[in-house]
Amino acid sequence: MGNILVGTCSWTDPALVAGGWYPSSAKDAEGRLRHYAGRFGLVEVDATYYGLPSRRNSELWAARTPPGFVFDVKAFSLLTGHPTRIGSLPASLRPPGAAGARVRAGALPPDTVEEVWRRFSDALEPLRAAGRLGAVLMQFPPSLRPGPEAEGFVAECLERAGALGWRTAVEFRDPRWYAPEQCAGTASLAGRHGAALVAVDTAGGLPSSVPPVAVATVPELAVVRFHGRSPHWGTGGKEDAYRHRYTEEELAGWVPRIRALAERTEQVHVLFNNCCGDAAVSAAEAMEALLG
Repeated sequence: MGNILVGTCSWTDPALVAGGWYPSSAKDAEGRLRHYAGRFGLVEVDATYYGLPSRRNSELWAARTPPGFVFDVKAFSLLTGHPTRIGSLPASLRPPGAAGARVRAGALPPDTVEEVWRRFSDALEPLRAAGRLGAVLMQFPPSLRPGPEAEGFVAECLERAGALGWRTAVEFRDPRWYAPEQCAGTASLAGRHGAALVAVDTAGGLPSSVPPVAVATVPELAVVRFHGRSPHWGTGGKEDAYRHRYTEEELAGWVPRIRALAERTEQVHVLFNNCCGDAAVSAAEAMEALLG
């Protein structure tokens, strides 16, 4: 059975920091990361979706964690087709417009987009060199629906990522990618380009609900992300959409799926994105206990 790593989608979430999970001795960024890495072997860096990371941060993250600790990193929003705040781009690359306005990659000069890819990759290099970079999560927006044009865009993104030497995981937010008539094609698309197709847990029965499809598309890696089961998934703000405290029964239903993925891959990453207080770390601890 492959190695299963469990963790959360942030170690710096303000609600977690204020929630009492960290001891009083972990009073700064270094102390909190060292404490987290002493408890879990995996974390996802979510902040890189909202702004480009820096080499300095990658160097510090590698220095402050033990050998074997893994960082999954979420791709910057511009790289996966999301509308991106102009103010989140480096000053030298910003187009005219208010900092809060949003722009997509297609509206920028190709050289600018290429430079964003280059800077993102350069910032991750210290993690990769230290053997701490797990998967780069390529999460595509809900507006990306299955079809030839969308599949071509996904293929282009994954090919670029592969050329940069990244191990990738791909997650779709439109549930049609996981529908019975489409799922095999979605899994094939991910597998052809060396990406793990992310298995997702969300609330069921909503228009935006993503089915809990768990298939191994590459032999190296499988990824499972738990977003919580809020009835506001896909419609509410972050606090509402991700607010959920998993029960042991809800988690236990995933144990056979995770173990099946572990039998087919070298490593499984299980990540909890149900923010608000210590809900994510509590769920991760409970899942570790259930997996034994």
